[in-house]
Amino acid sequence: MIFLYVVISLVLLFDFINGFHDSANSIATVVSTKVLSPISAVFLAAIFNFVAFLIFPLKVATTIGKGVIDADIVTLPLIISAVLAAIIWNLITWWMGLPSSSSHTLVGGLVGSAVISSGFGSVIYSGVFKIAVFIVVAPLLGMIMAYLISILVLHIVKRFSPSVVDKHFRRLQLLSAAAFSLGHGGNDAQKSMGIIWVALIATNRVPMDAPIDLWIVLSCHGAIALGTLFGGWRIVKTMGQKITKLKPFEGFCAETAGAATLYLATGLGIPVSTTHTITGSIIGVGATKRASAVRWGVTTKIFWAWLLTIPVSALIGAAIYYIIKLLFV
Repeated sequence: MIFLYVVISLVLLFDFINGFHDSANSIATVVSTKVLSPISAVFLAAIFNFVAFLIFPLKVATTIGKGVIDADIVTLPLIISAVLAAIIWNLITWWMGLPSSSSHTLVGGLVGSAVISSGFGSVIYSGVFKIAVFIVVAPLLGMIMAYLISILVLHIVKRFSPSVVDKHFRRLQLLSAAAFSLGHGGNDAQKSMGIIWVALIATNRVPMDAPIDLWIVLSCHGAIALGTLFGGWRIVKTMGQKITKLKPFEGFCAETAGAATLYLATGLGIPVSTTHTITGSIIGVGATKRASAVRWGVTTKIFWAWLLTIPVSALIGAAIYYIIKLLFV
């Protein structure tokens, strides 16, 4: 029983670090356009991270809990290995200032631990493939939507002075930032819910077909919201300033496109990266000016972090599981 409490605490720590690591996704644009101060922005993001449980069904939690590896082979050491791998990679990329994916670190950790535990047959490849495909689809969709929304907005406001446009979009960006934070909480908090849920199933605390209890939902949303409050300032600079310079109407377009992409993925039950999504959206906005407005050297480093996340996390998860088995078995 104590071991289960340790696992749950570790998962909630991961959820907290997820919010800490990904807070920049929600606030980078609204901070870089100076619509809100960093402190005000993280409070806004944290509130909407938490209330997201009122909006979204728990499809992403089901995918993480039962759609990545065979639920029958899940043990507490396997979960610990996967979550520790996710935490380690998240902290490494945070320290480097790279906006990597908390979602994919967790998936990689689960896959690596499962392979060492029960072989390659324990991986649900269709589920992993669906998640991996969205490494490309999410930022690409965000980029296209942001580009199209930006073109539409530019057409609508072309008769107005820059000062008038700036004034109105400073207000509208509060709505778009809130909408994106809602999507962030709705998708990301569910990943931790899925892990706690499958841990309870693995220890026979709940039956395989049991719904996710409200305490799990509230604790996971609370942990990610608290993490968001602490913020990830290293990544804010990369997201908000290094990719392209943003004006309030551009921030609005990027956040709106990112929110729409997250809502779609969450509705389909696909755990996606809010980092990938908002990065693609920011690139799409920058591309409406000219290709050179996007700092491709920065984005290249980000793309490499995306590609490495699942395999590196899998290797870390496999190594940790191997060490745990050596020490405790």
